Order: sequence, then structure tokens, then C-alpha cells
Amino acid sequence: MKKVLAMVLAGGRGERLYPLTRDRAKPAVPFGAIYRIIDFTLSNCLHSGVRRIYVLTQYKSTSLHRHIQFGWDILSSPLGEFIEAVPAQQRIDEHWYQGTADAIFQNINILQVEQPDLVLILSGDHIYKMDYRKMIAFHLEKEADLTVAVIRMDRRLSREFGVIEANRDWKMVGFQEKPEEPKTMPGDPGGIMASMGIYIFNTEVLVRRLIEDTRSDSSHDFGKDIIPQMIGRDRVFAFDFRRGDCGGTGYWRDVGTIDAFYEANMDLISVTPELNLYDPQWPILSYQSPSPPAKTVWIEEGRVGMALNSIISNGCIISGGNVKRSILSPRVTIHSFAEIDDSILLEGADVGRNAKIKRTIIDKEVQIPPGMEIGYHLDEDAKRFTVTPSGIVVVPKGIRL
Repeated sequence: MKKVLAMVLAGGRGERLYPLTRDRAKPAVPFGAIYRIIDFTLSNCLHSGVRRIYVLTQYKSTSLHRHIQFGWDILSSPLGEFIEAVPAQQRIDEHWYQGTADAIFQNINILQVEQPDLVLILSGDHIYKMDYRKMIAFHLEKEADLTVAVIRMDRRLSREFGVIEANRDWKMVGFQEKPEEPKTMPGDPGGIMASMGIYIFNTEVLVRRLIEDTRSDSSHDFGKDIIPQMIGRDRVFAFDFRRGDCGGTGYWRDVGTIDAFYEANMDLISVTPELNLYDPQWPILSYQSPSPPAKTVWIEEGRVGMALNSIISNGCIISGGNVKRSILSPRVTIHSFAEIDDSILLEGADVGRNAKIKRTIIDKEVQIPPGMEIGYHLDEDAKRFTVTPSGIVVVPKGIRL
């Protein structure tokens, strides 16, 4: 796999995830109690034998850079392995990244230095488990210039994805960017073949198409510009994600909105989660803080520290409170008689005595005063916090209540 170079796009603003992205880039948003979103993409790379990885950052990247520095310094430099964060540098002109293709073009010097045969372009903000080796083998078997990973989605979601049309040999014959009336899958009028934002390019072809694109008046985006122009001109193929899925369930989520983020987290606490975090053959790697074991406290006065159908991280103390169907990140404290239902509490959150929290995301280091209720009176919550259309409340990082 030394001839493969991975470039992870991690510079997006993540505006639809606000306020979780108020102080951090979208790939750095915590997920699943102990991870960051980008950990899934980086773990996939390492398990797939892809060990030369550049992470292209831009927007509010300090926490992302720190996470990569402390959590992912695990490869061998003498063997030519690395995970390196590359901030936007305006190497080409005075503009920051104008689109996904422009982000690669502005770092074209990396391709000149590394000289890979293939470039694996990935998004740093999706949740899934995938063996990229199978997609690379497919790309080589088809002698493709570009291969795009695809997944079946309901046609009602077509305005959220690039929609691909392919023949029986999986050669792409059409591409629509977020269409209202999409081309459906053969024999499946309710399904579309959606692009996952995972691309394998032959390096020489990629460089040529990027140079051509930068000379045109386009949005400099792979989905809107590069891929449609390559169809019929180059050998472009679609790769069925199910052939490379390492979870066995076809699980893939774009957690680009608060509601999608919340639902993907809640998926983890189902009886049999579609995304298996407990598979020793494909563990998700991340930085682990040196926290003590989790602890529950029961006192005879009726204070019972209890957690049901929940994920409880190291350093958590449930001191006479009740936690149900929730996710607690490290060092969360739940005080006596507090009730936590269907909620996500990020690192260091502290919930006071008799407080009640429901369908709420509480960001890091927030202290909830005793007796406060959040998630029960959405009209009142909306005056202080972000409330999504589905009724998920988000308490931002560092707020003083």
C-alpha cells in the first residue's frame, strides 16, 4: 500500500452542526462518548494498510490539530508512515479553499513530493467502517482512472447527495448533484446510488483534471465539477460500499446536522447496534484521557446511582442520579436525584442535584445548576439554547447557567 496516499478533507465549517462547531471543526466534534468524528476515517485507513495520510484542515482547526498530534502519533516515521495535519496555506493565490477539488489542488505540491500511484480522497466527517483495500483492488481490476464509493439511499434523500448512474459493469454513465428528480437504481424505484465522498484517483489523471478545473469558472468541487466532466471521457467506476463494509450492516452516516448527529449517537445504545464498536478485529482508535474507572454511588437515603441502556465512560460518577438511554463522555458527574434521559453529555459536564435533562446534547465542561430542567419546555429552552425542529436541545460549550 506504499503507492497509495490518503488525503482527508477536514476543513469544512460544519455550520449545520452549530453550536457544536462554534469552537471546533466538524471532524473534531466528539462522538460516541470517547471518539472524535475523524477517528472513524483515520481508523479505516490504518486497518486498511493506508499509512501515509495528510489531513487538510482550515476552519477552527486548533482542537483538531491537537487531537491528531496527541491521539494519532502512533505510526513509524522511519518506515515512511505518518498522519500529518496540513493547514490551509494559500500556496496558489490569496483564496482559502474554494471547494473540495480546490483543497486538493492547493496542496498539489504534496503529490509532487510523495509521487503516489493512487490518491485516496476521503471526508473526515462520516461515521462508518470500511476496508479501503477492497475498493483499491476493484479500482485496479477495472483499470479505472477514478472510482467512487456508493451506497443505496432512499430516493427521498436525493437532494442531500450526489446521485450516480452506472451500468451492469459498474461503469458510471451519469452523475447528478443533489437532484430533485434523481435517477433511481435499476429494479429499485425507491432507491438511489449515492456518492459517499470517497474517491480513488490515478494520480496522473487527478493532476490533469485539477489543473483543467482551476482554469475554468467552476465551483471547484469534485461532485459538482470534476466527476461529471470525467464521465464519458475517462474510465470512471462506482464501487458498492457493501463489498468493503467491515461492520456487516452497511452502516454509514453523514452526521452533518444536529439531528443526524444525535440519531447516530443514539444508534450506539440500541440492543444490537448497527455500528459495532466492540469488534476487536476493527477497533476505532482515538486519544484516551487518563481517567479513573466509572463509578456509581448508592446511599441508603434513597439516592440510587443507576444507568440503564447507556454508554458510561471512564471518570464518570453517577452519585445517586438516574441515567437512561444516554451517552456519558469521560469525567461526567451526575449528582443526587438528577434524571438524564435520551441525552448526550460531553466531557466534564456536571449535572446538579435534582436537575432533569431530556433529549439534550450538553457540550464539554458545562455545569447544570441544581433543579434545572432542560428538554421539558422547548419554548423556554429556545430562549437560551439551540433547539432543532425535532426538539433536540443543545447547550453550548462553556456557557454559564
